[in-house]
Amino acid sequence: MNLSVKALSTHICVVAFFILASLVYFYPVLQGKAIFQSDIAQYNGMAKERNDYKALTGEESYWTNSAFGGMPTYQLGANYPHDYIKKLDRLIRFLPRPADYLFLYLIGFYILMLCLKVEYRLAILGALAFGFSTYMIIILGVGHNAKAHALGYIPMVLGGIVLVFRKKYLLGFILTSLAMALEINANHYQMTYYFMLLVLILGLVQLVYAIKDKKLKHFFASVGILIGAVALSIATNATGLLATKEYADWSTRGKSELTINPDGSPKVATSGLDYDYITQYSYGIAESLNLFSPRLFGGSGNEDLGSKSKAFEYLTDQGLSPTKALEFSSGMPLYWGDQPIVAAPAYVGAIIFFLFVLGLIVVKGKKKWWLLSGVVLSLLLSWGKNFPALTQFMVDYFPLYNKFRAVSSIQVVLELCMPVMGILGIRELFRNSMKSKEKIRSLKLAFFISLGLTVFIFLLKGFFDFEGLRDETYRGYFGDELMTMIQRDREAVYISDTIRSLIYVLLAATVLWFFIKDKIGKNLMAIALGALILFDLIGVDVRYVNEGDFVRQRRVATPFQASQIDQMIQQDDSVYRVFDPQEGLNGARTSYFHNSIGGYHAAKPRQLQDLFEHHLYQNNLQVLNMLNVKYIIQQDEEGGSFPAINDDANGNAWFVGKIKPVGSANEEIQGLVDFDSKEEAIVNTKAYPTVTKLNFELDSLASITLVDHRPNVIKYQTNNVNDGFAVFSEMHYPLGWNAFVDGKLEPHYKVNYALRGMKVPAGEHTIEFKFEPTVVQMGSQIALASNILLGLIIIGGLGFSLRPKKSKKE
Repeated sequence: MNLSVKALSTHICVVAFFILASLVYFYPVLQGKAIFQSDIAQYNGMAKERNDYKALTGEESYWTNSAFGGMPTYQLGANYPHDYIKKLDRLIRFLPRPADYLFLYLIGFYILMLCLKVEYRLAILGALAFGFSTYMIIILGVGHNAKAHALGYIPMVLGGIVLVFRKKYLLGFILTSLAMALEINANHYQMTYYFMLLVLILGLVQLVYAIKDKKLKHFFASVGILIGAVALSIATNATGLLATKEYADWSTRGKSELTINPDGSPKVATSGLDYDYITQYSYGIAESLNLFSPRLFGGSGNEDLGSKSKAFEYLTDQGLSPTKALEFSSGMPLYWGDQPIVAAPAYVGAIIFFLFVLGLIVVKGKKKWWLLSGVVLSLLLSWGKNFPALTQFMVDYFPLYNKFRAVSSIQVVLELCMPVMGILGIRELFRNSMKSKEKIRSLKLAFFISLGLTVFIFLLKGFFDFEGLRDETYRGYFGDELMTMIQRDREAVYISDTIRSLIYVLLAATVLWFFIKDKIGKNLMAIALGALILFDLIGVDVRYVNEGDFVRQRRVATPFQASQIDQMIQQDDSVYRVFDPQEGLNGARTSYFHNSIGGYHAAKPRQLQDLFEHHLYQNNLQVLNMLNVKYIIQQDEEGGSFPAINDDANGNAWFVGKIKPVGSANEEIQGLVDFDSKEEAIVNTKAYPTVTKLNFELDSLASITLVDHRPNVIKYQTNNVNDGFAVFSEMHYPLGWNAFVDGKLEPHYKVNYALRGMKVPAGEHTIEFKFEPTVVQMGSQIALASNILLGLIIIGGLGFSLRPKKSKKE
């Protein structure tokens, strides 16, 4: 019992240390500041209508009209009934952002280390190495919060799996189910998917050893327990998962109905993303050496070299003031790798790389092989189009792989595995079973391999011209001579960072040598090595995320300021849409102030994406009219902006006199090329066979008026002496929207490829659209039952583990 109390006290102190480390690194949060994250600014633009409505009414709306003409809020911060996992997550992440995510990295990896039976000193080292890895920090700088969120829980899930295979079945089940529930709730399925590839490797290695050791019964029992744990974790997140699946099928991540391109040529059938889009961000093969030396390929597209750069010297020699020259050299385009642009290198640390090599030498058994396999597979897959044989195989044949873009981010797997292997390597040095001579021999071998890599990097330099993909564009701006200086700066950081890495390896090897020779003890070794790891990683991290990225909370809360144009448009209190062609489909600023047909999201509504590609990029004004785009932001001759009024916008709803029947999605979208959106509607009668009446008599006095427009409720009043067919300038979403005429549920249809239409009987009527997603109602009931079950299992497990132990005499 005393040991348990001592262990508990130790873990509490470790948690306190992680809290302190997180707050010290992101110390501006203690001054009431927040980091300005570009992606979060865009997210806030997308979610503003939903957030405002929630603040005003206290109600949760699952639809927003402010982005992409209308879309569900399932990926925009929607809260679901009985989402108790999200409440638990908020308790865990109690620190100010982004310190909360750094804390999550640290505590998650620490738990994994404990599950691997690593003692607390080494577990702390591993946590620091993982948490301060450059990629983990940079994603916080740019605002990939969901990604950081998911990465924080992945080590905990892995820890639960390890416990189950260690025959700690009950504790492993509880940790796996709880951590996996939190992981899924983090809502970044790409990271979760990549982690599952690592779990698959782990399982295959376990199976091989189970066959070898004749322990298949234990293996299949473990797999069954883990399947049960994952199933329970999925059920606790049923609402979010079902809603995401529903939306994904409707978005650009789902299967397209179209089989033609905008030019009419046949379109390659796909159920996911385009291969070129998936592999746009592919890590270069040689660029992977960034894992060891951070700026081999320049680091980022916005490097600060200050007055030490060749470009600075050149500019001042040309007579430019030091202030102006320094301004240029503080944001130099040094990156010259294979990707379009990167914010920072994926640097795991020279010391961790060295320790990983040491681990490969001294660690034996199954842990070595699943960790090494995870590193190799993630590295090969991160090369994307640079290793087309494997990438094309995964895209074509591996389930769901084609749903995710930016394959370079799969390196998160190796960024987890490498510090684990490194710490396991040090643990072997702690053991007395390994002779001192063998330890020294392994240490020397790891050092000479690292030294050999350094020599290889220097030799490799002769094959590079330090030319980047965008250098021709830069050359047009800067001229040949300045670009030559930039290339010399690229070469200079290539050399300096390689030397830097070698120095850190030498220092780490020296610390371990002193430890093996009994010159220093475990505590001093851990402190010295921890300090070196932090100096190494943080020295690179602060190049990309530092105090300068923090601003006042008000700036973060209101990322966009209303311009004079925005204020002019907002004086119009009717319901309409705004289109900024400069922003297009890749910006949420307009959505922050107005209802927009643009937006910013990784999974855009496919129907709207198709309208842009087939019509809006070709300036089809009829499509703008039917989308009720009343204001178009245009540029004048002086480069200024002004809101052009589109007097031909159709308004919120209108009666048409003719339905043009088509038999496919191809015909439906092609029919928009030459049609009068005010007079006719295009309907796929193969999809809606009940639409048989094609002509309607129009009355000049007929009217359909919008009387209520909320995110989840839209109401109209109609007056028509004839039966009519109405078209509504709202996006058609097949699941959730119900149409009522005088309170009676009536069918409505997709018309004009993307909008809603319905038959309206003669007379005066009230038409009401309500967004009532059954996926939320059904999912919340599943989540409630599953959370209760999970809670009972946790309580039962705690009770079982704390029960009094029977003495051997009894």
